[in-house]
Amino acid sequence: MKPVGLGSTLCPEDVIRVARGAKVILTPAAKKKITAARKTIETILEKDDLVYGINTGFGILSNVRIDKTDLAELQENLIRSHATAVGPPLGTEHARAVVFLRAATLAQGHSGVRPVIVETLIQLLNKNVTPYIPEQGSVGACGDLAPLAHVALVLMGEGHVLDPITNTKISSKKALESAKIKPLKLAAKEGLALINGTQFMTALACFALVESETLLAQANIATALTVEALKGTQTAFDPRIQQVRPHPGQVFVADHLRELLGKKQKSQIQNSHSDCDRVQDPYSLRCVPQVHGVSLDTLKFVRDIVTREINAVTDNPLVFPQSGDVLSGGNFHGQYIAMAMDFLAIAMAEIANISERRIEKLVNPAISGLPAFLTENSGLNSGFMIVQVAAASLVSENKTLCHPAVVDSIPTSADKEDHVSMGAWAARKALQVVTNTRRVVAMEWIAACQGLDFHQPLKSTPALEAVRSLVRERSAFRKKDAAFYEDIERIEALLRQADNI
Repeated sequence: MKPVGLGSTLCPEDVIRVARGAKVILTPAAKKKITAARKTIETILEKDDLVYGINTGFGILSNVRIDKTDLAELQENLIRSHATAVGPPLGTEHARAVVFLRAATLAQGHSGVRPVIVETLIQLLNKNVTPYIPEQGSVGACGDLAPLAHVALVLMGEGHVLDPITNTKISSKKALESAKIKPLKLAAKEGLALINGTQFMTALACFALVESETLLAQANIATALTVEALKGTQTAFDPRIQQVRPHPGQVFVADHLRELLGKKQKSQIQNSHSDCDRVQDPYSLRCVPQVHGVSLDTLKFVRDIVTREINAVTDNPLVFPQSGDVLSGGNFHGQYIAMAMDFLAIAMAEIANISERRIEKLVNPAISGLPAFLTENSGLNSGFMIVQVAAASLVSENKTLCHPAVVDSIPTSADKEDHVSMGAWAARKALQVVTNTRRVVAMEWIAACQGLDFHQPLKSTPALEAVRSLVRERSAFRKKDAAFYEDIERIEALLRQADNI
């Protein structure tokens, strides 16, 4: 994979490429900016000016002046005391994304760290040393303090990293020695600069976004398969209907469905029922452009926010070398990512919601015209009965997960930090919603292909026949009952493979 340069404009796909093994380089321009900001910090230290985060305590202790002989210890104490994250660790890809984004924000040249800090973070990535980052413990302001402190511990030769084989934690000191990475002694401002920001939540947001964009297209394919299996009508996807309510997502989804179902030439299945008296399909078919469409528009909104965030400087205080000012603000607050992830979770939960309704139509003979539960000898066989039940369980789980995290602020740090975003939790649960939704869509792919097979020897469109072939390579037509879980896992894996960058 082509290396990703720090100092250039990044996109969510860049983050995922690094997470999956791409090398990282620090551009000369970025190193120059980092050096200039550090000189500003050194000037402040020489003058012995009182500046938050450099020679003061933190949070409610910001009015406590720290002697210059204790500044290094101050930064190390900060990291150790803030490394309080708990729970299972992030997987390797997610943890690498956190490290990369932390390096990216420091490389902007407004944090006041030495270049060696960024260079060592890059070494961790390029030599596959992945910090052990427990996933719980951040309230999303002052950024993701607890999980980012676990990254900073590794730079100091403390804490733990992930064993690349067992995915368990091993000593950072030993891992750094093995990789020939020298542990760092933090200098003034550097501990705070390493942990004050939104990189944990933003890393997860990148994955949630890119996976959702892929999954939404796959849900359109699931819809088209089900329309064919149920001998539905394309009338609701007519461009004239979309033109009089021209939301971009709605227009795009309708066009995608027409493309899958054959814009110019009907499939053999469609021709077989061209003279039927069906006028309207259930909403879960007829209203897909409207439902999938607004989810697509929501993802576009989320992409804008996530892209800005990965190119932003989110720590505090911020250094402005041209003027020599060091300004305290609130860029660490995760409200943007928190709200975006809540929106994304709702958008993707609705994709699962309507997909499950289509599965129900496929298994319901009163609506489908197909054998009950998509099995030839129902009664003796239960067929897809519990596939629909499993989908329903995931949909209901999503409903609980879609309670907005961002509205649940809780004051911290003796009420100095009195409004927080809960952005880390918003991103974590959004990822779970995406995973649940992918599983529901996988179930619909399997069920719809089972329905299509009952129409043989009639064929669908070339595009949908190609999808059916992919499914049949992994999941056979079920003439009698069999355990479905492995089929679902294989199709879920197929859907997941499509988002590889």
